[in-house]
Amino acid sequence: MPQQSAGLLMYRMINGEPEFFLVHPGGPFWAKKNEACWTIPKGLADDNEELLHAAIREFHEETGIVPQGPYTSLGSVKLKSGKTVHAWAFEGNWNPDDGIVSNRITIEWPPKSGKNISIPEVDRAEWMSFDQASVFINPGQIPLLKRAVEVL
Repeated sequence: MPQQSAGLLMYRMINGEPEFFLVHPGGPFWAKKNEACWTIPKGLADDNEELLHAAIREFHEETGIVPQGPYTSLGSVKLKSGKTVHAWAFEGNWNPDDGIVSNRITIEWPPKSGKNISIPEVDRAEWMSFDQASVFINPGQIPLLKRAVEVL
C-alpha cells in the first residue's frame, strides 16, 4: 500500500498577499540542493492515527512550533514516489530570528556504507511568496500552494 503522509501549510498575509512557511530537508544529501526540494512540514501517520493529528504532530516535531488551528483542508496530492500527501492550511506567525528546532533522525551515510549519522530532519525554514515557493517547493506540492491561494 502506498505511503500516506500528512502535513500543514502555515501562511501569513502581508499587504494582502499570502506568504508560505516552507522547510528545507536536513542532511548531506540535501545540503547543496535548494530549488524544487523545499516542502511543507509533513510526515507519515502512525498506525490508526488520524491524518490531521499526524500533520499537527509532524509540524511540531520538524519545527518546534506548536501549530494553532483552525485548519482548512487542502486535499491531497500524489508525488512521483507514489506517496500521497494530505495537507491542511492554517494562519500562523513565525519569526525567522527565532529559528526552528527540528527532531533528529538517523540515516546511513554515505549510502551503503554501513555507517549511521544523526541529522536534523529539517535544517532551515523560510517565509516565501507564492512565486518563490513555486520555485523552491517539491513540484508535486505546487497544487497545495494553488489550493491555499484559492481558499484564502
